[in-house]
Amino acid sequence: MPAKETCLGLCVSKKHGKSVKRNRIKRLLREAFRRVCGDLKGGYAIVLIPKQAESYTLAQFEKSMRSAFARENLFR
Repeated sequence: MPAKETCLGLCVSKKHGKSVKRNRIKRLLREAFRRVCGDLKGGYAIVLIPKQAESYTLAQFEKSMRSAFARENLFR
């Protein structure tokens, strides 16, 4: 959704585990977004809802974001 400046919203449900695991997922998503957001054109309000998985890595999140943003043509 277009916005004045790029911002991020996260939704990590209790299905992902206890609060420690959910907070780790949110930290990884924020860091991956921080690495990718410099390449975005314009301002967007982005909401991320991760799928359930056995393990989560920063590289995995970053790769997923890059492919999703490229698919939506959000890069410069």
